[in-house]
Amino acid sequence: MARAGREIPVVGAQTMSRIAHLTYIVADYDEALAWFTSTLGFALLEDTPLGGTKRWVRVAPPGGGTALLLARADTPDQKAAISAQAGGRVFLFLETEDFARDHAAMAARGIKFLEQPRHEAYGTVAVFEDLYGQKWDLIEPVAH
Repeated sequence: MARAGREIPVVGAQTMSRIAHLTYIVADYDEALAWFTSTLGFALLEDTPLGGTKRWVRVAPPGGGTALLLARADTPDQKAAISAQAGGRVFLFLETEDFARDHAAMAARGIKFLEQPRHEAYGTVAVFEDLYGQKWDLIEPVAH
């Protein structure tokens, strides 16, 4: 990887192959789990009690990829971040191979789209909100 004309070594490139999970802060495990699985159509990968009220809850799109680790907010700062994990910007990008099919299915399940689908140089896209008002892009990338 080069930057400003010099070579920058990639440390551990042979052992680090992907981001496995992203922490997604939620108000309630069961509420979030129901929305992600029933409304968005994600698969439940794991729901393991960790003692007390903590759980290890992972969900992912049915096609695989990076999983979301649903983490219940405990502190005031975490609770404040529930609906602002990306500071009001689009937080996550959900790729599809069939935009029209998935857009229609999501709208039929009550997912709120904030705009009409639009065609950009990188693909067909529309912004939607999740149960906490976080913004996501549903995107069908341009085939390369």
